[in-house]
Amino acid sequence: MSHRLTLSLACWDYDRTRALADGSVAVDGIELICHSLPVEETFFRMLRYREFDVAEMSLSSYTVSLLRDSPFIAIPVFPSRMFRHSSIYVNADCGIETAQDLVGRKIGTPEYQMTAPVWIRGILADHYGVDPASVDYYCGGQEEPDRDEKIALDLPEKFRIHRIKSGQTLSQMLADGEIDALHTARKPTTMDSRPGTIRRLFPDYRDVEQAYYAETKIFPIMHCVVVRREIYDANRWVARALFKAFAEAKRRAQEQYFETAALKSMLPWLVSHVEDTLAAFGRDWWPYGFAENRATLEVFLRYHHEQGLSQRLLEPEELFAPECLESFKI
Repeated sequence: MSHRLTLSLACWDYDRTRALADGSVAVDGIELICHSLPVEETFFRMLRYREFDVAEMSLSSYTVSLLRDSPFIAIPVFPSRMFRHSSIYVNADCGIETAQDLVGRKIGTPEYQMTAPVWIRGILADHYGVDPASVDYYCGGQEEPDRDEKIALDLPEKFRIHRIKSGQTLSQMLADGEIDALHTARKPTTMDSRPGTIRRLFPDYRDVEQAYYAETKIFPIMHCVVVRREIYDANRWVARALFKAFAEAKRRAQEQYFETAALKSMLPWLVSHVEDTLAAFGRDWWPYGFAENRATLEVFLRYHHEQGLSQRLLEPEELFAPECLESFKI
């Protein structure tokens, strides 16, 4: 008879989480029921209906929730990270050549509180002098009409937020020139379906992002992992058990990138790419844990506060289960 705690986990199918999904990495004391879902579906179902016990979660949405009814507690596991200079798209004919040209423009964003646009607005403010309050934001579905914010927002008046009309999509509006730019997490489909109408603000984004990392040492965190608060309160040990398992699954995935006898991924120059990554980041280029990510989290929380999404400036320690803030030593 098993006395293991049965918990549901919703997470996308990442290389770094696959060992949890296939059971090759076990979680101490826990039987996981894994749901492999696109991130938008996981976030919607978790934020609206609390459907899962453990879930991947938008870092920004989690931070918003923490200052409200605080239904979740996070562990310092970051399944999604991404540089976002590549995620600023502009209409090719609207005269935007530099980041500074964004000031005073109409900018689309699927949801103002999405993590990717929080990073984008913060980077544009810190490094290019584009005040987040200097533009008009148009929010709604990128590819499907009538998308709502997952969490109702109460922003300072200086941020000008507009809902796009029913039936409109940001992808179409950008191609048509009804908005000038788009801050988003997914490439707009009209960039391919209507070639020549949309381009990236930074066409050489890899060089720009590498220079940004060299200057700041920030590899932006997009998602964390959260546990429903009532489960954590009743079983405080689950936070550390889950953290250990996620870390082991990531370690196993990372090992695969050093295999040279036969490529496990369909990237011809994977070995060269890994060597470039090691040169830029060091051995652990995708760190989990609190201390390793504290500086990056501080910057994110400052952006979140400056953009009106958190009423006060949070400390990174406030985000996570205290059991995961430090580890034992022998």
